[in-house]
Amino acid sequence: MTRGSEMLHLDYYLPQVFNLARIALVLIFAFISTRAMGRLFRGLRNYIVKMMLKAGSGNQSEIEKRVQTVSGLARKASFFLVWTVALIMILKELNFEIWPLVTGAGVIGVAVGFGAQSVIKDILSGLFLLMENQIRVNDVAVINGKSGLVEEINLRTTVLRAEDGAVHIFPNGAIQGLSNLTREYSYYVFNLSVDYKENTDHAIELLKEIAGQLQGEEPYHSAILAPLDVMGVDQLGDFAVLIKARFKTLPGQQWMIGREMNRRIKQRFEDAHIDMPFPTRTVHVISESR
Repeated sequence: MTRGSEMLHLDYYLPQVFNLARIALVLIFAFISTRAMGRLFRGLRNYIVKMMLKAGSGNQSEIEKRVQTVSGLARKASFFLVWTVALIMILKELNFEIWPLVTGAGVIGVAVGFGAQSVIKDILSGLFLLMENQIRVNDVAVINGKSGLVEEINLRTTVLRAEDGAVHIFPNGAIQGLSNLTREYSYYVFNLSVDYKENTDHAIELLKEIAGQLQGEEPYHSAILAPLDVMGVDQLGDFAVLIKARFKTLPGQQWMIGREMNRRIKQRFEDAHIDMPFPTRTVHVISESR
């Protein structure tokens, strides 16, 4: 092989080697940047929580949920930006024409033609969810009739994990009904049925006594924010008198309090011989003589 041919081979392969080296550097830099930003966001999240607690901006649980939601979304957005820039740089190193793909009749024109309006609507709705503090990660919510734990809030979608483990994914722009069951505080509402022959005043006093004992014990004491609120005789039903009451609890703790309260009510009312009736049906069989 002549010296001239060797120079031609070097002139051909050397730029490619440099391109591959630059691509590797771009990938390494993007990876290091995302790792560093992940640590930065975690530290910043803890710092913001401490500052908001010091300023008295709310209770710790509410502050942590909101900061976690916003910081998680900002982290995902920054990761997306870093890797998008890295991809553009790599394509440029591979001699692809970038700008015609993202202008005019390129990606933007195709995206608008195939539903970018829906994507923009989802993103705007996601921003409003965050700015108005409607729901946060780790809230329990009902969205469009589906209930579950909020696992993710993204700019375009919200993810719920149902009690049976099913994952429900809602485009933010398609959310028509939203109920947050764990914002600031929660209530567990009791509808207690007692027989018509029972003394309702006695039943209410017994109910308050059970609630007082429950509130004096841990872990229930820490989860209950106020004494039992007895609203009184709520309804004269077909087969029983309904007494309504409620416990004010920390967000998400109402079910634990309610289950323990129900257990103690059944046990105590049975000991006190107070009947809690349930619907019955009497069937009369008439035999016809032949």
